[in-house]
Amino acid sequence: MSLAIAARLARRELRGGLHGFRIFLACLALGVAAIAGVGSVRSAIQAGLSDQGAVLLGGDAQAEFTYRFASDEERAWLQSVATQVSEITDFRSMAVVGDERALTQVKSVDDAYPLLGQMILDPPMPLAEALNDSGAVMAPVLADRLGLSPGDSFKLGTREFTLSAIIVTEPDDAGDGFGLGPRTLVKTTDLDGSGLLAPGSLFESEYRLTVPAGTDMQALRAEAEARYQGSGIRWRDASNGAPGIARFVDRLANFLVLVGLSGLAVGGIGVSAAVRAYLARKTSVIATLRTLGASRRVIFLTYFLQVGFLSLVGIAIGIVLGAAIPLLFAPIIAGALPIPVIFTLYPGPLGEAAIYGVLTALLFTLWPLARTEDVRAATLFRDALDSARALPATRFVVATVVLLALLVGVAVLFSGSPRITLWTTGGILGALIILTVAASGIRALARKATPAARGKPVLRWALGAIGGPRETAASVVLSLGLGLSVLAAIGQIDGNLRAAIDRDLPEIAPSYFFVDIQPDQIEGYRQRLADDPAVSRVDTAPMLRGVITRINGVNAREVAGDHWVVRGDRGITYAAQPDERTIITDGAWWPENYDGPPQISFAREEAEEIGLNLGDEITFNVLGRDITATITSFRDVDFSTAGIGFVMTLNPAALQGAPHTWISTVYAEPQAEAQILRDLASQYPNITAIRVRDAIDRVAELLEGIGVAIRWGAAATLLTGFLVLIGAASAGSGARTYEAAVLKTLGASRARILQSFALRSVLLGAGAGIVALGAGILGGWAVSHFIMETGFAVQWSSAFGIILGGIVATLLAGLGFAWKPLSARPAGVLRARE
Repeated sequence: MSLAIAARLARRELRGGLHGFRIFLACLALGVAAIAGVGSVRSAIQAGLSDQGAVLLGGDAQAEFTYRFASDEERAWLQSVATQVSEITDFRSMAVVGDERALTQVKSVDDAYPLLGQMILDPPMPLAEALNDSGAVMAPVLADRLGLSPGDSFKLGTREFTLSAIIVTEPDDAGDGFGLGPRTLVKTTDLDGSGLLAPGSLFESEYRLTVPAGTDMQALRAEAEARYQGSGIRWRDASNGAPGIARFVDRLANFLVLVGLSGLAVGGIGVSAAVRAYLARKTSVIATLRTLGASRRVIFLTYFLQVGFLSLVGIAIGIVLGAAIPLLFAPIIAGALPIPVIFTLYPGPLGEAAIYGVLTALLFTLWPLARTEDVRAATLFRDALDSARALPATRFVVATVVLLALLVGVAVLFSGSPRITLWTTGGILGALIILTVAASGIRALARKATPAARGKPVLRWALGAIGGPRETAASVVLSLGLGLSVLAAIGQIDGNLRAAIDRDLPEIAPSYFFVDIQPDQIEGYRQRLADDPAVSRVDTAPMLRGVITRINGVNAREVAGDHWVVRGDRGITYAAQPDERTIITDGAWWPENYDGPPQISFAREEAEEIGLNLGDEITFNVLGRDITATITSFRDVDFSTAGIGFVMTLNPAALQGAPHTWISTVYAEPQAEAQILRDLASQYPNITAIRVRDAIDRVAELLEGIGVAIRWGAAATLLTGFLVLIGAASAGSGARTYEAAVLKTLGASRARILQSFALRSVLLGAGAGIVALGAGILGGWAVSHFIMETGFAVQWSSAFGIILGGIVATLLAGLGFAWKPLSARPAGVLRARE
């Protein structure tokens, strides 16, 4: 019965239109749209990767080996399960033209390549024709860097090649992962005698397969792993043709959804403020209903149904926008991505966004609605909502806690990143607490400072309004402050990442990283650098690569999960004794001439993340051979210096007889780098030099793309905050109209009143900006220190921008609603308030 009466009353109330709820709808719709849009783009990418997985991979399945080609037995089995097999190698080398050298990621292929897709070249020609007679094709950026045109010659190792064409489209480039250099493609047979695929050289061989239709890919994978367990084989199939890209897209999308949740939190503040302002206008109506016998339950349900209906409208608008915007901009998004995308309507992300929207609407409207219970019949002509108790009834507090826990749980479930989700949630709640306290502090300061502003009427009016009981300081500081806090945190994180790349690393990083130095070349290599006064330091180490397969006899993935150490092959070295920079944190190093069972020194931090202890056994596969070693020590390894660092170091006897090469880092003065490279490349053409600055630039490009995406997400949060500001300014328009009328009656000019309104906005904006900056710096430090584990320094250029942005946003919103109060006639306004 109560519900039926409430529904009838709510329907009659809604006939009055949406006055006062436009900002409510905009805030909710914008937050839902951001989450739905990000989810829809992620689903489009996932669908494209799934649909074109075989093309991205270059076949239905792939078997990959490190440091070696497949054995005759392995090839025979691969051919027995496939309709076609293509052998590919992938490695880094130096493309040389005269004295010019450039790092390139070389892919050598056989006649069957590509099994799927099509290589498009410029000038147009079949790939087989382009690779005839030691021909090669090359990425355009590399050809431009070396000044090459079709018909020109260049060297890889000791072999000379002729550039036949420029690569326009490489069908499987997205599945190849991150490369430090642009692509060069040649035939494998043309590399014979080049010195680039010598025993121990760092290369990967990949065997792409097409299989008969209807093949059970899961069963085929299980058979391959069981048959060649311990051989170092890594198996992929078309269901995950580009795992690196898929993982990157998931993590970036998850982070953007969390930024979207920040936007919803900002929108929630606007929703709460809109409901509170609406109910304040309905005080007399509520009191009248109570006089007529309406129960608290009926009144609560009446306005709960109204707000619930409008929330569903806002959520529906957000879902429509979130689905339509990706479709509308599909050609632009698809053109900007190097992977296939399939844009259509995806119910999953739209449903997730709707759930977020419903929970947010409930969370932020429950307390304002609960205050309707405080309106009594005796308060018919008083503002009951302003005099209501601070906290609602206990059941509403409990319901709010339950809703908050549910929202966090849903976010953890949908994001798949519990740690980041909980950090983000904690950051948002912490920022809201800080901003709420700050809003009260700003009002208190304004009240205390008002008497001191005697003789300065404009300032006195502004301070009095900020500290007054009806000022919207709380809404301004909370809404704008949270949006600016998100933007400030992102600005601090982005700035510190750039600082680490642009300032810190070049001071401590080596000039070059040299790989594939053969054992018989290492002494000559060292001698060349020892005689150069421009070289300050040279580090060398033997290196092999292996895959960790088991930990204490258990599959490594079961123990370590998706930790990066067990995800692929890792560098391994050996040493009789630790050097002077090695810091052993636990355990002991083996004796110098130790010749017993294999022992291993493991990186301390990675061991703690995986859960390893002294005495644990690690089994890894090197060149098809399983080696089981016991952990006897842990040591600190700093990978941030771009120098040589190995997770695993073994005693020399453990790797005795295994083919390997050496790696080296060279620290030299910048003006000497080119000559060092020319001398070493001329004497040892098989050696690959990686200029650390170039590698850092590649990482910087990647971070720039991530930063742009995240800044757009933060901008949506800030836009929501600005909408809430507009709502707060609109809600306070009546109070400012009355204030302006009183001041005009007392002789104040329009100009001085406008100055007072502007100064009020500037002070509130500056206050919100300063508080947001503090919260953003704290959040940026937490992310940098605990998640990214990098140094942190306040980025003042970004900081001042945040404060200025707060002032400008508040000033625009305040002045936008100042003209109506200024133009109102005092007599009419004052008579209406009698």
